[in-house]
Amino acid sequence: MPAYKETMQIGKFLCYLQHEKRYSPHTVQAYATDLQQFAQFVLPDFGENLNQIGHKAIRSFIMHLMETGVSASAVNRKISTLRSFYKYALQSGEVRHNPMLLVRAPKMPKKLPVLVETHKLNSLLDASETFSSDFASQRDRVVLELLFGTGIRLAELLQLKDTDISLYGSSIKVLGKRHKERIVPLHKPLLRLLQDYIQLKEKQDFNEKSRTLILTNKGTPAYPALIYRTVRHYLSQISTQSKKSPHVLRHSFATALLDGGADLNAIKELLGHAGLAATQVYTHSSVERIKSIYKQAHPKA
Repeated sequence: MPAYKETMQIGKFLCYLQHEKRYSPHTVQAYATDLQQFAQFVLPDFGENLNQIGHKAIRSFIMHLMETGVSASAVNRKISTLRSFYKYALQSGEVRHNPMLLVRAPKMPKKLPVLVETHKLNSLLDASETFSSDFASQRDRVVLELLFGTGIRLAELLQLKDTDISLYGSSIKVLGKRHKERIVPLHKPLLRLLQDYIQLKEKQDFNEKSRTLILTNKGTPAYPALIYRTVRHYLSQISTQSKKSPHVLRHSFATALLDGGADLNAIKELLGHAGLAATQVYTHSSVERIKSIYKQAHPKA
């Protein structure tokens, strides 16, 4: 929709996000989708001038989304997109006033992070019959161990190179959101597993030797759907919950650390969170699980 991009200054805003804010391509695409949907809704009634689009028009857009069954979380994401867009438009002189100051986001029910209990994951990962010695099986094991052992995101996992692993430092270098690097420790069993995996990878008869850590059976860099299938396959062996994604292992990592007495700020740094608010949800999750265990175990509960 080129006309919308030109009229709404979406193109310039997306370039700003990509080159100045250094957002990931996935995030920039999400912003583009939200803004183009907004443009389709408001442009026929309000023309090309952004100053004609007031808070009432934006509220109508939000009501339209909710009436068509868009979830509260998705609506809030679009509102966040519009807040960023209008802040940019105000700073660049495209608008005189920011209508988003008069727009409130709908309240969202608090959802606790979905996770798998540590003892279940340990029984899966430590069982000798879970993984065979071939490349594909050992790669799957590395994927699961890395996600649970470091708490990294799916996108971060796919970007890892062999050279990001420090054998002497017992750590791994992770490129997170907004190209921010962080160093995450590796426990000794995981470090040995990575060493063995890299040696096994070198022995494979791949046409080209890739430095990407996680590869497909053909030697090409792994892709998101492969990781999702891998995680779902193995988590299905120990859990009946519907959600079985790589992010579940990230939640499991954070909760295990918190239950083990780790400092919340340390968990924040390991996860690569920009602020502490995103990490504090695990505190609530841990308390709720303790309450649940208490109710099940105490004779008078």
